[in-house]
Amino acid sequence: MADTRLIQGRYRLLDLIGRGGMGEVWRARDEALGRRVAVKCLKPLGPQYDQAVTGVLRERFRREARVAAALQHRGVTVVHDFGEDEGVLFLVMELLEGRNLGQLLDDNKHHPLPVPDVLDIAGQVAAALAYTHQQGIVHRDLKPANIMRLADGSVKLCDFGIARPGQDIGLTSRLTGTGVAMGTPHYMSPEQIVGGAVDHRSDLYSLGCVLYELATGAPPFDLGDAWAILVGHRDTPPAPPRRHRPELPERFERVVLDLLAKTPERRPRDASDLAERIAVARTARFPAPGGDVVRGPGPRLPAWALRMTIGSRAGGPDAALPTPADPPAALTGAWTGPHAVPAVPPGPPAPPGAVSPGLPVSPDGCGASSAAWAQAPPMSWPAARHAVPADGRWAGPPAVVYAAPPGPPGDAYGHGPEADRLGERHQAGLRLGWLGRWQEAAELHRAVAAERERLLGPDHRDTLASRYEMAFALGGLDRPGEALRAYAEVAAARERVLGPGHPDTLAARQETAFTLGRLGHHTEAHGIYTAVLATRERTMGAEHPDTLRCRHNLAFNLGRLGRHQEAHRMACEVAAARTRVLGAEHPDTLVTRSEVAYALGRLDRWEEALSGYREVAAARTRTLGPDHPDTFAARYEVGISLGRLHRAPEALMVYRALVADRTRAQGPSHPETLRARHGLGVNLGRLGRWSEALAEAREVCALRERALGPDHPDTLVSEREVAVALGWLGLWSDALAGYRRVARARTRVLGPSHPDTVASRMDEAHCLEQLDRHPAVAEPHHPACAEPRAYG
Repeated sequence: MADTRLIQGRYRLLDLIGRGGMGEVWRARDEALGRRVAVKCLKPLGPQYDQAVTGVLRERFRREARVAAALQHRGVTVVHDFGEDEGVLFLVMELLEGRNLGQLLDDNKHHPLPVPDVLDIAGQVAAALAYTHQQGIVHRDLKPANIMRLADGSVKLCDFGIARPGQDIGLTSRLTGTGVAMGTPHYMSPEQIVGGAVDHRSDLYSLGCVLYELATGAPPFDLGDAWAILVGHRDTPPAPPRRHRPELPERFERVVLDLLAKTPERRPRDASDLAERIAVARTARFPAPGGDVVRGPGPRLPAWALRMTIGSRAGGPDAALPTPADPPAALTGAWTGPHAVPAVPPGPPAPPGAVSPGLPVSPDGCGASSAAWAQAPPMSWPAARHAVPADGRWAGPPAVVYAAPPGPPGDAYGHGPEADRLGERHQAGLRLGWLGRWQEAAELHRAVAAERERLLGPDHRDTLASRYEMAFALGGLDRPGEALRAYAEVAAARERVLGPGHPDTLAARQETAFTLGRLGHHTEAHGIYTAVLATRERTMGAEHPDTLRCRHNLAFNLGRLGRHQEAHRMACEVAAARTRVLGAEHPDTLVTRSEVAYALGRLDRWEEALSGYREVAAARTRTLGPDHPDTFAARYEVGISLGRLHRAPEALMVYRALVADRTRAQGPSHPETLRARHGLGVNLGRLGRWSEALAEAREVCALRERALGPDHPDTLVSEREVAVALGWLGLWSDALAGYRRVARARTRVLGPSHPDTVASRMDEAHCLEQLDRHPAVAEPHHPACAEPRAYG
């Protein structure tokens, strides 16, 4: 479009001031009235483009014009005119001389804005939202790029492209293009993410994200991939802003945290209520840039009234949120050492009521699906049923073995020929679990539980022991929902029969917490872990191995709640205690030392994390041997850390050696071998060697499809990696086909609102944008969302 063009004989385009996925914004002159205006034009799409997409874009553009033209408020951009000229839709708006909030943050190198300015902006946006909501309009895409701050300090809401009437909750993919809830990942409300009903309180949540970023320098969930951001919004409580910037007023922090409530009912009632609360917060004490505490005489007038410009930059350190670590590697083997339980226990079988809870492990980052680390089941389980877990992140309760009191054959304690036969079958079920034959183990424990219930009653300890083991086997079958119900029933029964402080009761409750964590319910898991830990410390002591194992689990769960400093501190304490009790190179101690390294990565202290993982790998080589699965897992984490430190050549060497050793020890098609190969391919891409990366991803994908099935999360991750490489090679049509296959499979397997599915739809949207067939979905100042990234 030439800059001399005259739109409808009235608006002369002068110079281009902005370009996006939908169109262009021009500085123009209204020849009829002699004033400067901004003209937004929808780029014409020719017949070679998908006409359905074209129709969606044109309808969305018209809707923006209708919505914005109906709003008359000093906090909303004024729309002067709308029309179509030679097939080009255009929107004429007031010309705003200023910077949007995203640009202000970029200008400030993502340092937080001065506290008075944050409070001023918050009050103005709240007032503008109160007006738009009173008109029945929900913005649905509130973010820094859509909020302008003018030279006089006034604030304007812009871009109502996906706004809609608040009561219109029947909007479908006809206007969203991809079938996914529209919005920008860093600022989307939980209800938008899951495709639920959206009303004015969704805008309040998005405003909370914006204010959090202005006040701290980073959004509340500034994670490495779009899927992690979405899971954070949905499941993880945000870190309080004052943790990053102590000078913020406490009342303002409370306002922001209330805005970020996961459910709409817990947020402020409406934007008018919010504006009142912000006005009160502006009277609170807060430090001046020099650090002294000051109190103003009352609420400051808004900048648009005082015609003030942006004030001086706030002092203090950077407030950037930590970059998440790659998810942990699965540790699949049993440990050996002075306290290890042999694979086949010697001597007579354990009593019929023996409880030996197993300990599932977490998936690794390269092979797991994009949201699998956040909530999906583990990829593998320890082979040794009674052993201390090979991985401490997903550690469960300790093994508890008790002996039934003596009594005559056939008495209430379960002795006698039939009870002894059931005890032998119970032990057979345990051995099946040791061998990883979970389906057979589950069926056998279910049958034994039913017979024990008939013989001994539903609440007998032996009956509950079999039901407990059945729950564990269900977990091994990746059926955590069923396992959770079974554990909860066993925990309740044991509390009635044995009491709340009995070791068996605590074991069942701890497994309940573990399974809640697997399902992504980390807040509920935290409550149970905390209560169990308090009881263990009171009854067993602070440094009892079972107490330390519970504290280890709690440390991991704190990390999943985003409380990384607390997680790191607790993991350090557990590592020190285990060193005193068990020794510096006991496998349990090394598990916690690995967790310390993991927490350091979450805190973006990758050099220290790398050092920790190398120490753990060396110690495991000495104590477990070079080919032990846990040793391999530590080496894998070394590769992850090197990648995070942008040391891709070294990471590539680590992965090549690991692939060779895993192939020799476990075979070329073993899931862990393929996981290491996936990491190798990711780092080939990081080095720009995309042809090699594509070949590696295709081969791994084919092997995973044969070994695991076409819809397995690992297979889908590899198929996505193929698409990523195709995109980098400029083969966007081929990449689009791959992204769509992954999206369809995840929709079918996980459902349309699962974070993995949402992430796949975003991949698809990004690819369409590259083909000039879809609006942009990424924020330019958030590189994590600017391009599809390989996991690992």
